[in-house]
Amino acid sequence: MEDNILIVDDEPNVISSLTRVFIDEPYQIYSANSALEAMEILKEYSVKVVISDEKMPEISGLEFLSMVREQFPYIIRIILTGYASIEAAIKAINEGEIYRFLTKPWDDMDIKFAVRAAIDKYNLEEENRRLLEIVRQQALNIKLLERQFPGISKLDRDKDGRIIVPDMSEDEIAQIVAQCEKEFI
Repeated sequence: MEDNILIVDDEPNVISSLTRVFIDEPYQIYSANSALEAMEILKEYSVKVVISDEKMPEISGLEFLSMVREQFPYIIRIILTGYASIEAAIKAINEGEIYRFLTKPWDDMDIKFAVRAAIDKYNLEEENRRLLEIVRQQALNIKLLERQFPGISKLDRDKDGRIIVPDMSEDEIAQIVAQCEKEFI
């Protein structure tokens, strides 16, 4: 999956400025002038990070990012506002599970670092989800093997904690491997 970012702001000049910040970065940038337009983009493209303005007509940035959280929970959400207050930041973090709360005017390096960290977070969480699915599948396979070959998953260990492999003939090993291949491939 590419490193796709969606910028949402009702002011086209803000979108242009933010797009320029990332001109030398390896990101695919999408933009929307409203929350509704942004939701359509999210339905069509895989996006890792959404940067949204807070003050937008019709649907606020906080409401929009809450919708994103519900419909696309893995997308990392960043809110950008010119009206920073502690209360607004707390509300954004609690209601939209916002990753970062940035203020206008922004520092280009700060926003670059925030987005890079968000992309890294997304990629790490995605890899964790992938590995967890592998572990779940392997656990299921072990349970299925245990049903067919009771005791196969029981491991004996020596005094140093090393696994002791019981003596098995080549024929027994070949039979188990053949059965496993037949069942799981």
